[in-house]
Amino acid sequence: MYDVVGDIHGQARELEALLAKLGYKCEDGCYSHQNRKVIFLGDFIDRGNHQREVINIVRPMIDTGAAFAVMGNHEFNAIAYYTQTGNGSYLRPRNSKNTLQHQAFLKEYQDDPEGWGDVIDWFKTLPLWLELDDIRVVHACWEGMYVERILELQNGSNLLGDELLHAASDRDKWQYKAVETLLKGVEVPLPLGYSFEDKDGIRRYDIRVRWWDMGKTYRQCYMGPEEFRDEIPDTPISSSDKVQYSASDKPVFLGHYWMSGQPTLLTDNIVCVDYSVAKSGGKLVAYRWDGEATLDSAKFVSVGRIS
Repeated sequence: MYDVVGDIHGQARELEALLAKLGYKCEDGCYSHQNRKVIFLGDFIDRGNHQREVINIVRPMIDTGAAFAVMGNHEFNAIAYYTQTGNGSYLRPRNSKNTLQHQAFLKEYQDDPEGWGDVIDWFKTLPLWLELDDIRVVHACWEGMYVERILELQNGSNLLGDELLHAASDRDKWQYKAVETLLKGVEVPLPLGYSFEDKDGIRRYDIRVRWWDMGKTYRQCYMGPEEFRDEIPDTPISSSDKVQYSASDKPVFLGHYWMSGQPTLLTDNIVCVDYSVAKSGGKLVAYRWDGEATLDSAKFVSVGRIS
């Protein structure tokens, strides 16, 4: 059975506390459980003060089979920021905005270029999604069409191959939209003249939407921190973007969305376990899955922000 853990973002103390609360023991530098495994939803890095320590906790678990993980958008961004295009630039431009967003991670490795390269190579071993016998796991959005196209492109592999990495960094290619959707969710542009400033102080002109339950207005469709909802126009939405995920499909576990408040289900078979641990007042959340086809709100376990 699995304990599905949301975005950690460098918060090592909370991760240790949650693993202990879930009954995992650390022996020889690796946490494990006699009867269970963790599934991490990615976004191990950026924001928090213990980037490297988080990796030093999760990596042995994954490498020894005590845990599984999928890639988050922050790991993808780190790979693209590190990778050259061939003409002296990088797949993710090293401009001030991108560097600032990535600064906490870069600081951890500023005196260790070999360690930086090693962890980037390890990020590439994280699958873009997992489809197990009875559940699905993806960082932001399960879009079956893109899952199938990537598998076809890569001869059945769900890893971020070099061809896919380069194509996914080109806005004019379908691979860009595919990886963006899986790792960042569905976004739609706001009406002309509308925008809002996100938690990082960046002006946003698009919103992530509730791809499984699109409402009639931009505000109803908005998926993100509740403190920004009132800034989203409550006007009819013109986009038809919607992912079809049936109530009869396998349970799917998500991170990414910076939820707040008491952990709860999105639907009977969709759950987000990202509850903003990198933000003051947030929490690190797990869902204890024991084989149920219909998810249960009583199965959440969490620890509050420590530092």
